[in-house]
Amino acid sequence: MKPPSKQCRPRNNRLTPVQLFYPVYSPRIWLLILPLLMSVAHLAAAGFKAGMAERDITPAIGMECPGGYGKVFHQRIHDPCKVRAAVVDDGKTTVAVVSVDALMVPRHLVLAARSQIQAQCGIQPHAILIGATHSHSSGPTGMVQPGEFDHASPLARKLAYEMSSCADAGYLEKVRQAVVEAVVDAHQHRTEALGGAGLGWEDKAAFNRRFLMRNGLTFTHPGRGNPDIKKVAGPIDPNVGVIGLWTVQGNFLGCIVNYACHATTPANGISANWIYDLEKVIRGAWGSNAVVVFLQGFAGDVTQVDNLSPYIERPGETGSRYVGGRVGAEAVKVLSGMARGDLSPIDARSQLLSFQRRRPEPARLKRCLELAAKEPREVGHTEWTFAKEIVLLDALISKWPEVEVELQAIQIGPVIMLTSPGEVFCQFGLELRHGSPFPITFPVELANGCAGYIPTREAFGKHGGGYETRLTSYSNLPPDTGDKMNAQLLKLARGMQPGTIPQLPKAPPFKAPWSYGNVPPELK
Repeated sequence: MKPPSKQCRPRNNRLTPVQLFYPVYSPRIWLLILPLLMSVAHLAAAGFKAGMAERDITPAIGMECPGGYGKVFHQRIHDPCKVRAAVVDDGKTTVAVVSVDALMVPRHLVLAARSQIQAQCGIQPHAILIGATHSHSSGPTGMVQPGEFDHASPLARKLAYEMSSCADAGYLEKVRQAVVEAVVDAHQHRTEALGGAGLGWEDKAAFNRRFLMRNGLTFTHPGRGNPDIKKVAGPIDPNVGVIGLWTVQGNFLGCIVNYACHATTPANGISANWIYDLEKVIRGAWGSNAVVVFLQGFAGDVTQVDNLSPYIERPGETGSRYVGGRVGAEAVKVLSGMARGDLSPIDARSQLLSFQRRRPEPARLKRCLELAAKEPREVGHTEWTFAKEIVLLDALISKWPEVEVELQAIQIGPVIMLTSPGEVFCQFGLELRHGSPFPITFPVELANGCAGYIPTREAFGKHGGGYETRLTSYSNLPPDTGDKMNAQLLKLARGMQPGTIPQLPKAPPFKAPWSYGNVPPELK
């Protein structure tokens, strides 16, 4: 209904009571006033600051594409790969949360970047989270690291450097520099901020890829239409975790998003994979300059492939748009309904653990040495590939029989990020959510290093098996690794004090119903 017109005013030009108080009852006026009231109500958040920045790390055409056990080279560019950083502090503690569009972030890169960030910004190393988005269409940060097999036999060196997927030393330096620059930039441009946090739900973009078969074993990707499938062998995690950050003037800085799904959608060249489409959707709703930090959830056994579907996988870009679009749309929904306020306290803790690598049996090692010395076509691609991996694993054990892993807890108010350096089975993420004392928990895999697959103990049992439990140079930790990691992560979480999720200001005490609408039906 429109307010009274000028023609309704008394001749003395004084406003009637209805005219005087109309703005109070106008929904349009409240839409304008509410954001201002929210900002005023949260001036106490002035101690909370945030800054965000990004850098380009798109690899060059011709560089290796990581993610497999052999060499594959990039031939085209589809979209940029990035480093994205968020730096937040509450006046006492500062943390940096960084996502890298990469298959993995090697431990040596993390340590080097942290050292330089500390020197330039003063942020403590344990308060810097550097996570890989796990894009399988990104640059050469893995698998074999420069110089990693220099100590090994001539055969092992040949298998590692000439016949395996290798990281590029120059590209690793580019990534390290970009991580440092992004964090320093975000730190320098921190501003008084308001934040919000929430969870969305997306259960149609990701699927567990492991299935219990009629033979009693578990297969990974048994194939669409396989009549021997009995049931899915693991869960998915549909939670879409979101932290939103705004200036106190209401300008959107960006967000941190957490979701569990391999970044393995078909990519037509170098790409951030479906994270690119996630970013596009969020930027389309909240502004083209928004920085979207994506943290990969515990997705060691979760991908976009629906093995139970009777239809083919979505080809090319449509697969990336489907996953990124759905997760991005859910993040937009969460951001749109998010109250803004103080996301204090900020805290960070970490713990180092050490695990013995699983050793291949002597007879198996001997056989694999014989097979790996032959041409792959003589042996068969799959058998030769995993024989090669046993040879490489033996070479690693000869110098590094133990693997050191870092577990980390980063707190931003009501949200805690619990990190692991492996590709962790989804079940562990759900257990962290259940056991955490925080209102919102982000399980984050492939953070601060890479230690291969972390399956559940059941996956190594009588009815287990599948790709993730294969013994390789990449994946070789003991069966109880995940349980020990989770126990330590929950111990870190329980030693921290959760903040509260910001809420909208409470409505004023009720006085009377709206005078325009408190009448019975008027039929005449």
